[in-house]
Amino acid sequence: MTTPLTDPLDLLDLRSSLSDTERDIQSTVAGFLADRVRPSVPEWFDSGTFPRELVPELGKLGLLGMHLQGYGCAGTSAVEYGLACMELEAVDSGLRSFVSVQGSLSMFSVWRFGSEEQKQEWLPRLAAGQAIGCFGLTEPDHGSDPAHMRTRAVRDGGDWILNGTKMWITNGGIADVATVWAQTDSGIRGFLVPRGTPGFTTRDIKNKLSLRASVTSELILDDVRLPDSARLPLAEGLRGPLSCLNEARYGILFGAVGAARDSLQAALEYATTRIQFGRPIGAFQLTQQKLTDRALSVNTSALLALHLGRLKDAGTLRPEQISVGKLNNVREAIATARECRTILGGSGITTEYSPLRHSANLESVLTYEGTSEIHLLTVGRKLTGLSAFTG
Repeated sequence: MTTPLTDPLDLLDLRSSLSDTERDIQSTVAGFLADRVRPSVPEWFDSGTFPRELVPELGKLGLLGMHLQGYGCAGTSAVEYGLACMELEAVDSGLRSFVSVQGSLSMFSVWRFGSEEQKQEWLPRLAAGQAIGCFGLTEPDHGSDPAHMRTRAVRDGGDWILNGTKMWITNGGIADVATVWAQTDSGIRGFLVPRGTPGFTTRDIKNKLSLRASVTSELILDDVRLPDSARLPLAEGLRGPLSCLNEARYGILFGAVGAARDSLQAALEYATTRIQFGRPIGAFQLTQQKLTDRALSVNTSALLALHLGRLKDAGTLRPEQISVGKLNNVREAIATARECRTILGGSGITTEYSPLRHSANLESVLTYEGTSEIHLLTVGRKLTGLSAFTG
């Protein structure tokens, strides 16, 4: 009997293509999550709670804004950050979502577009997990079309008055500071809105069937007065928030591989130990076909993620290439999670096993940071030179 693989990515020996540092970071993150987080995830998912007490521990491990330089950030490579996202989402998409929003949206918006005073005030605290950030772009009526957002900021002397609503905001209900994007007379601009600012309130979204171990909220701005020092001075136009989204999308295309890999690992373990008709179900041809198809998907998705990570570290990664990664890897991860659930049979509908939880979470991942349709049309525009976004 051949020894079975404990890690589906061993099929192509992908770890051999990583540096010692990359392997060490991946192993460190995986070990921390196995000991501290994984045992409690089913309970958090079932109860719909996010473990806020974990945030300082994530900061201590260097996971918050880990790919940013200075201000208490770890300054890792893009591949190292991607591998951390892979391990985070292998445990739960909600956990990776928290880290992505904290580092690639909230912190990156300040790091890339903020003043030195804003960076000094917020980045060290966010990196340490002493403060939590969120990113307010999506609105109830403008998800895929942020250019027509209704949130507006109007000058009033030396201040700004903000009015509007943001929706589906990860971390919103627990954030100490929100990066809020608004229309102004001179185009879209970003503002830092601290919790406690008069007129700024949040409302958590309940009854979720996906990303249950994550906080998703509505941001409400009712005549919120901010000084001009709250404006991100280097963010002009829609390019500002879209560049932040590309940072988050990059983490997703690695994270989705983690969810798929974990689903396949659960199915492999079950298939080699579950006895039916006098033999392990993994010995049946139909089960081996499912496992092989999904292993091919997980391994090719991981290869794509690593390739795009190398491009990002080389400074040559293009937005449409990120769209290729998110579109393919999330789509394949959902297919993998669903197929692996079928191998688990009835046992697969409980929180004892991860594939159905991953499948439910990935429905949100498929939608946020650009729906699959948006990424498909982004790639189509690059292929044809023709835009399908406008009439």
